Order: sequence, then structure tokens, then C-alpha cells
Amino acid sequence: MGFEGTRRSEEPDIDVAIIGAGLSGIGMAAHMQMLCPDRSYALFERRPQLGGTWDLFRYPGVRSDSDMHTLGFIFEPWKHEKSIADGPAILEYLNRIVDERRIRQHIRFETKVVSANWESAHAWWVITTEAADGQRSRTTARFLYLGSGYYDYDTPYDPAIPGREDFAGTIIHPQFWPEDVDYTGKRVVVIGSGATAVTIVPAMAQKAAHVTMLQRTPTWYAIRPARDAIANTLRKFLPEKLAYRITRFKNVFMQDMVFKRARNEPQKVKDFLTKKLQEALGPKYDPATFTPPYNPWEQRLCLVPDGDLFKAMQAGKADIVTDHIERIDAAGIQLKSGKRLDCDVIVTATGLALAMAGKIALGMDGQPVRMNERWYYKGCMYSNLPNLAQVFGYLNASWTLRADIDADFVCRLLNHMKTVGADSATPVLTDESALEADTPLDLSSGYIQRGLAIQPKNAKEMPWRLNQDYLFDRKYLKENPLDDGIMRFAKAAGAVPAKSGEVVERAE
Repeated sequence: MGFEGTRRSEEPDIDVAIIGAGLSGIGMAAHMQMLCPDRSYALFERRPQLGGTWDLFRYPGVRSDSDMHTLGFIFEPWKHEKSIADGPAILEYLNRIVDERRIRQHIRFETKVVSANWESAHAWWVITTEAADGQRSRTTARFLYLGSGYYDYDTPYDPAIPGREDFAGTIIHPQFWPEDVDYTGKRVVVIGSGATAVTIVPAMAQKAAHVTMLQRTPTWYAIRPARDAIANTLRKFLPEKLAYRITRFKNVFMQDMVFKRARNEPQKVKDFLTKKLQEALGPKYDPATFTPPYNPWEQRLCLVPDGDLFKAMQAGKADIVTDHIERIDAAGIQLKSGKRLDCDVIVTATGLALAMAGKIALGMDGQPVRMNERWYYKGCMYSNLPNLAQVFGYLNASWTLRADIDADFVCRLLNHMKTVGADSATPVLTDESALEADTPLDLSSGYIQRGLAIQPKNAKEMPWRLNQDYLFDRKYLKENPLDDGIMRFAKAAGAVPAKSGEVVERAE
């Protein structure tokens, strides 16, 4: 039903405030231009450049750990020969999209969102921002779209390792890589065994005297070519968009198949991954170093494009040590086994710290909103929280797959709100006791487990769920009605009756 015969006494500054100009934010802006061209929007980006993660991370070898045919957007083909792309190539892709689609003029750089408060009377968000010079400003927006990522940009996870203040060399966290560091000919220890460590080790090994990856527990590795031969062949014979669509479908299907096979038949996947490692390392393969105490996809698989880590090991430029740290001293790292790793540079690739909603102080009518008290709704909105959506990408597939379907869903929701004359859309949950809880992030990785306490609640069944199945989610969000009996559409409490025959036009 519509809300006819009323008009707003005032309108917000913009229709949609998009927080973050990384993959999620740029994707939403592009979707709005395609699906909601009559709506105004702005992207609020705290950094001086766009790109989010891909601008922040500057460590050696920084690259995607997903293929760019699924980490790229559904609407914009990935044109590079390499499917596993480095950071600069991803930034080039994003900058091209922003310029070709004239999104850049909507980005407010060096503008940090400090707080956002929902005002029920006006049915809008009051957003407080802080510029680089500390000046604060206020913007009102009908809808808040959080594309601010999932981790803390300011503070990574950096465990308190005893003795680090005694080290005579250089200690670096990958999240804040210094531009002037020179490790040529030096001995390097990289602490950690996740995707960042696996990327840094072979990249640093090209210049360093030697690089050791120090791990507490082994990791499951997936070796694949950096170039997608099928994608590159299809591009030669088919129109670009069709070739991209076919490759994207192929890779989505493969991601889904591998994940489900790992969950249903873990031993077969273990055997397959182990065989590939043995082939890559030959006599250097050591079961103790490469056999994790968990099944594949209980933590995210570490991608090793072209087996570069293992080539560095074969060449004697890198090795992996499995041990625990006793302490750091002036010359290196003392291990609990009694062994030592003397070094000149220590890289603490110890992981990320999760953050919700970009650490923005959210409120409703002046009362704080605690996200861990809300339930996910269709993987992108939250119980009893109006006009707000957030992108939290897939853990078992590419981040952008979720960003694409979330942006499409929110654009259709905005259009439906316009059709029925509503100012707000709220997923209403009246009785949460009827829901059966499930973990929102079903991986045992350290950064996931450390961040569970701040996560919203997750139910076993849709719609109150953040799901980890892209193929299901894409179909569900398309086919499940927007007006599903849960979403409540309403007019602002401050709306005033329109005079008979009056037509109110909105100034853009």
C-alpha cells in the first residue's frame, strides 16, 4: 500500500550515504546509478584515496586471494590477463570504474564518519563527519549503507610478544608497511601462516638474503595458476561481457563445489591438497610442516598462485619453521623448543582485528545501537534497525559476490519504498525467542574467533541469517518478496498533510 496525501516538511541532504569507497562502496554507487538514477548519494571515505583495503595495504606482493572474475563486479569485466591480481592492478580497475561512471565526484575524501543517529521523527540518519583538519559537519541521509569493511583500519591484531622492545632490527606489521624500509640482503622472519604471510614470504625472498615463515600451526594451501587459461581463451573468441559471465559462473561453481566437498568429504580434499604440495616441494615436503590439525575450509584456504611460496623454498630462499615464540631479543627470536631464529627484520603477519560498522557510533533517537544485540536480516540488514544495510562478504568465496547482491537488493528496496511512498523500511522482529541461534562466521580462524563477541546474532534459517552460500543467497534475495510481512514500510512521523491538489517536487 502507498502513503498518499502526505508530504515531508523537509527532505534529507542526500538519499543514500555510502560509507567507504572500497569495493563495497563503489559497487553500491554503480548499482545506484544503474537502478536508482533519480536518487542522490555520497560516498564518505576517511582516506585521501579510494580503494579501501587495496589502498591501505602496501606490503610486498600484496594481491587478491580470490580470483578477480568473482572479486570483480558483476557489471564490470576483469580485463587483465592475471586472474589473481596484485594490489596496483585492482586499484587501476576501481579507479577506471569510478572515472568512467562519474562516481568520483560523489566521493568526499578525508571525511571520517564519527557517528550516525537515526531520527524517527524525520525518518533519516544524522551523520556526523570529521574532516582531516578536525572540523566536524552534519549531513542527513534517508538510508545508510555501510561498505566500511570488516576489520579495524587503525589497530591490527598484534599480540604482545615478550622482548620486542629489545630487538635491534626492524619490526613491521603488514597493515602499516613503511615506504622506506630496505630489506635487501637481510634475514627476515615473518610471524604468521595466513594469506598475508604466504604472500609476503615469496615476495620478500626476491631481495632478502633469506626469509623464514614462523608458524604455530600449519595451514592448508591451494595451488592454482595466477592466469586463468579458460578466461583468457574465451576473451579471444567471445564478446568481453559474455566471456566474463561464463568465467564468473565457472569460478563461482568451482568455489562452491570445493567448499562443500571439503565440508562433506574432508579426507578426500586433504589427500588432494597434500598430493599437490608433495608435487610442488618434492623432497622438501615435510608432513609435520604441512598437515594442519583441522580440516580444509575450517579455516580459509591459503591461495598460492603459481606455487610461488614453494618455488622460493625449492630455491633455498625461504623456509617454514613450526614452533612457538619464547621471546624476542636483540638478535632475533628465541623459540620454546630451544632453537633460535636470528634475523634483521621481523614482520608480524599476525592478523586483523574485526570491527563492526566501521567503528561508527550508531544510535536511534539518541540511544546507542549495539550491533551484537541485533539479528542479521537477509545477510545485509538488521532486526528493528531502519534504513541501514551493511556488506559483510563471504568467508568461503569472494567478498564482492555478496557486495553485488546486497547492492542490488538495497536498490530494489529503495525503489519499492518510492513506489509505496515510504520513508523507512525496517525488518521487524517481535519475538527473538522463536529463533534458533547459529554462529555467524563458521570458521575457526583466530581473527574470526576473536571478533565473535561484537558480531550480530545469526539464526539457523533465513531471513534472520548471514548465510555462506552465494548461489542460494542470490536466488533467495531475488525471489523472496521485498514486502515479505517482516519488512515494515512507514512514513516519517514528521510528515505533514499535503494540500489538496498540491504537487511537491523535490529539489536535487
